[in-house]
Amino acid sequence: MKPAKILVAQGGGPTAVINQSLVGVVLEARRQAKVEAVYGAWHGMRGIINEDFVDLGQETSHNLELVAGTPSSALGSTRDKPDAAYCHQIFKVLQAHGITHFFNIGGNDSSDSVRIVSEEAAAANYPLRCIHIPKTIDNDLVENDHTPGFPSAARFVAQAFAGANLDNAALPGVYLGVVMGRHAGFLTAASALGKKFPDDGPHLIYLPERVFELERFLADVKAMYERHGRCVIAVSEGIHDAAGEPILAQLSTQLDRDAHGNVQLSGTGALADLLCEQIKSRLKIKRVRGDTFGYLQRSFIGCVSDVDQREAREVGEKAVQFAFHGQRDGSVAIKRVGNYSVDYELLPLTAVAGKTRVMEDEFISASGTDVTDAFRLYLRPLLGSGLPDAFRLRPNPVAKVLGRT
Repeated sequence: MKPAKILVAQGGGPTAVINQSLVGVVLEARRQAKVEAVYGAWHGMRGIINEDFVDLGQETSHNLELVAGTPSSALGSTRDKPDAAYCHQIFKVLQAHGITHFFNIGGNDSSDSVRIVSEEAAAANYPLRCIHIPKTIDNDLVENDHTPGFPSAARFVAQAFAGANLDNAALPGVYLGVVMGRHAGFLTAASALGKKFPDDGPHLIYLPERVFELERFLADVKAMYERHGRCVIAVSEGIHDAAGEPILAQLSTQLDRDAHGNVQLSGTGALADLLCEQIKSRLKIKRVRGDTFGYLQRSFIGCVSDVDQREAREVGEKAVQFAFHGQRDGSVAIKRVGNYSVDYELLPLTAVAGKTRVMEDEFISASGTDVTDAFRLYLRPLLGSGLPDAFRLRPNPVAKVLGRT
């Protein structure tokens, strides 16, 4: 039997656990008797084009374990979005190096790239097993219960809003945090898991799955501020109007675009600043603060879900097992079973590639500004163990002497 040569790459935004998947691939591959070499591509697909490979077979198991517990992409990443011509060049490189098994860890675009390379290999009658390994903090891969990287980012968001709520309660005003999520609001919705008491924030949550209306937003903020004397707001970077135009595009005259032509939504902090200015000027509230979480939520080293770590490792291991013991290419998917456990399936690449999942209606409240208990039950086990808790002083007032208020 021909010796196997493996190539693994990482693509898209880094996460806190993507290296668990990488190490899962490497260590499981080294257990396979017929594997001759395990290579990694520096900076994803671009590294393949440039034949910029590293021999992962020479890494010690100890160092691999240390890397596995380290956030971000150890091999580096890329925002390249390969088209058919790009993927044809990738296939030519894989063919030239005698690669027999190709693993790509990433999100929607990465799965589509794997699909195209798989089709190139089939057309050339070249024996290449192509497996996509899921990863994205947006949790927007279809056919998956959830996606590695999302639980740790969600844990960060929940804890960040819990802290912001404590700060806001001590010095009341309006606090607004903008969270990543262009089309899917899962990460923004995770802010609700930071609530403990009924009057805790976030008091309002705005998701891209619902149309955003500025006048209604201001009315909501005014109502919450009058009710609680303060207001904490979670906003997805992808909020848009009824026509699908990003709210940032309506409020800002200067727009930057990324390599894919998309409006840059949260990198500059503009959306938070513009919405805060609307609150200040229209509602006449003086103490208004806004933050853009940006990259902080992706690879925060002190806030990683142990459930996320375990599952990210397992999707890498299962990818290799599917590759060597299955008979087809595909995308590894996480399926929830029981009260909380998971199983793994290999889906056809066409079932996942290029598709985007959004939050299901059952997870969003009727008001459109909160989540349901169904979402809380869905997310809570993913956040892992050891979540910090917050407590309050009990109100034991002392009687006034002078009667002053």
